[in-house]
Amino acid sequence: MLDHLDRKILGHLVSNSDLTSAELGEKVGLSGSAAHRRVGSLRERGLIAGFRAVLSREARGHPSVVMVNVTLRDQRQETMAEFEKEIAECPQVRDCFLMSGEADYMLHVEVTRDDSFERIHRETLSRLPGVTRLASHFVIREVIRRP
Repeated sequence: MLDHLDRKILGHLVSNSDLTSAELGEKVGLSGSAAHRRVGSLRERGLIAGFRAVLSREARGHPSVVMVNVTLRDQRQETMAEFEKEIAECPQVRDCFLMSGEADYMLHVEVTRDDSFERIHRETLSRLPGVTRLASHFVIREVIRRP
């Protein structure tokens, strides 16, 4: 169960995970050591899964972003497991979501300047096990991105 201090800590860490324990403590009204213990407890309880660097588009090579809806031939457990195993090996796929609705999966694909979506579509995505349909949607501009 989260109390109000845990929620405040999580809110600040989502905005800036680089805060020192002293800075975090100051923001939530705790000593640095108490804030550090709280963060440790949140991690132990699985409420903080980890910390990572979020790279800018520039650092990632200014990729184009394509959202791809994937429809499989069926929704049998074996078909889905085989697809999920293979999609995990595709470096251009940043995220893969199992969906409700028309498509079975939605992929977030990034295409660097030295690559082409046509090649990724032809040589990778269309060859994934169980795929019968791909519908691609090119992102024009990122409007909001929350951590």
